[in-house]
Amino acid sequence: MFEIRDNEPEYALLNDPSCKELNVYGDAIETVAENNLLRDKSLNINNDGAIGENPNRYKQHGFFFNADNCIACHACEAACSEKNDNPAHISFRSVGFVEGGTYPAYQRINISMACNHCDDPVCLKGCPTRAYTKYAEYGAVLQDPDICFGCGYCTWVCPYNAPQLDPVKGQVSKCNMCVDRLEVGLKPACVSACLGNALDFGVVENIPENRTQAKTEIPGFPRTDITHPNIRFQQTRTTQRDMSRVDQSPVKYHREENSENFKPVADAKPGVKREWNWKKLLGSHENAHIAFTLSAQTVIAAFLIMLSGYVFEPAAALLRGSAMLPGLLVMIVLMSFGLFKLNMHLGKPHRFYRGFYNLRHSPVSREIAGVSAFYTGLLGYGLFALLAVFDTGYTNYIQIVQIFFAAIGVLGAGFGGYFMYKLYRIEARPFWNHMNTATSFCATGLVLGSLLLAALVLVFSSMTMHLNEFLLTVIGFGLFVEIVGLISHARSLKSVSSEGAASYYLQTTRYGNAYWLRNGLLMLALLLTATMLFTGENSAIAYGLLVVITLVTNVIGRALFYVVVIPTTMPGAFFWKNDGFVEHAREVGLADMPQMGVAYEKHHAFEFGELLETIRTTTMKQKFTQLRSIFTG
Repeated sequence: MFEIRDNEPEYALLNDPSCKELNVYGDAIETVAENNLLRDKSLNINNDGAIGENPNRYKQHGFFFNADNCIACHACEAACSEKNDNPAHISFRSVGFVEGGTYPAYQRINISMACNHCDDPVCLKGCPTRAYTKYAEYGAVLQDPDICFGCGYCTWVCPYNAPQLDPVKGQVSKCNMCVDRLEVGLKPACVSACLGNALDFGVVENIPENRTQAKTEIPGFPRTDITHPNIRFQQTRTTQRDMSRVDQSPVKYHREENSENFKPVADAKPGVKREWNWKKLLGSHENAHIAFTLSAQTVIAAFLIMLSGYVFEPAAALLRGSAMLPGLLVMIVLMSFGLFKLNMHLGKPHRFYRGFYNLRHSPVSREIAGVSAFYTGLLGYGLFALLAVFDTGYTNYIQIVQIFFAAIGVLGAGFGGYFMYKLYRIEARPFWNHMNTATSFCATGLVLGSLLLAALVLVFSSMTMHLNEFLLTVIGFGLFVEIVGLISHARSLKSVSSEGAASYYLQTTRYGNAYWLRNGLLMLALLLTATMLFTGENSAIAYGLLVVITLVTNVIGRALFYVVVIPTTMPGAFFWKNDGFVEHAREVGLADMPQMGVAYEKHHAFEFGELLETIRTTTMKQKFTQLRSIFTG
């Protein structure tokens, strides 16, 4: 247990003599009933079986931040990082600010933020490995880095940027509410270190002494309806109408007439022009997701279109022709490539199997399960399709098994495809949280899947008139769906007050040339498809041109999808928590200086060269010991 000093100051001690029953969201402050079996259990902090004597141990605690007092000294950051032994590039608590007005009426509001230990933690539900637990003790949301495999999905869904993905270790960690200090009656380290008495802590809704407000929002703080965060604010000074971020994010917060609430809107920077930015667009950290989603959607759609030949005559040629077996092989290779890229994108790729742990809640786990089922169905169908070529006398049985694997593939495609879309419907990322995500994913599958089949038929068989019309119709429909989805997306983003509007602004300025190139190529692809359909054109040259146009269109579109998204996160500062500075530091070498708080991304998949060297140079007992440590992390 944490040891209390003899001279511990009074402001560092917890003091909640009375508590309310409900918080402002209507949720119970008591975490478990008095007769619940979850009570009176040790947290086993540092393997100590003792139980804290805090009388409010089973009440929801939270932070109280007084923006009037914060001087941005960063003492809370330093105390938190020192206690948790964090490297310079990881900080569970960070101080950012927003500013408004001009001299002499300039105003700045500092905001200190860590994990808010929410009533409805979306990180817990989203994590596929079940690394998160909301404890009855203090209502703390704790995360175990040793369980995490580094997918980073919790960093996507959290509106407050609380979970921190370490690019060096390849795993996530976050604020643990200093539960070891709470057990002995002490406030968290960040609160005890605050110089201006801006931070306080206790049972939520208990307003500290000398405070007059306990608001749930402050300019720059994301919306609270997503998770019901356990933090309260005081900010009594009159603010400017517009408060801007100073980090790279083109977002500002606008207060409407006769209102105290600020809403995020796009911050159109003067002098910003339309650019290409190919390096940033195609050099994204999410390139593995681009490869996986494009390949998976292509293969899923191609497989389903091929199977439609059982009930739809124009597609029957895909099952009877000589292109079927090569087509299945190409699908398996392409799907394997996508799955490999996705797995190697994890911070801890050797822990991939943990992705199935949270099927009850996590859309990531459900996507993994569905795609795995589809991959199994595809492999099984391909294997028995190969066996059916040989006259073994068991043709009828082979066809039955083929249908069985086809059914698995169809069910897996439906389940995995739905959650491939569903996992991007994130409230904390408004640019993704739109039906355009579904239309884009479906359109990609219809267009690229049909073109894959057309290319295989042209190479290994012959294109019939009916099959040509069928495939071109599907391609045209997919392109039409994509265009309608993009128009709807653009209109909705222009009319909303959210970070989505800023994402759209970013898309049309910093990546504007690539954005309009994608749109132009999309219209060109639709025109070419319509021309081929009405003229009956089915030459390899025409299809080859269509493949190039649509492939470029989808790569640019998917890259934009990942690069321009702006989360509902807390504002940073000029250097700290500023994506623009992080990019600059990595480009010019400042990241080599640990004090800059920037690290290069490193991959922690074990190298096969190192594995072979281990086997060659060690004794048998050492081999097993080292191999076990590699595979268990």
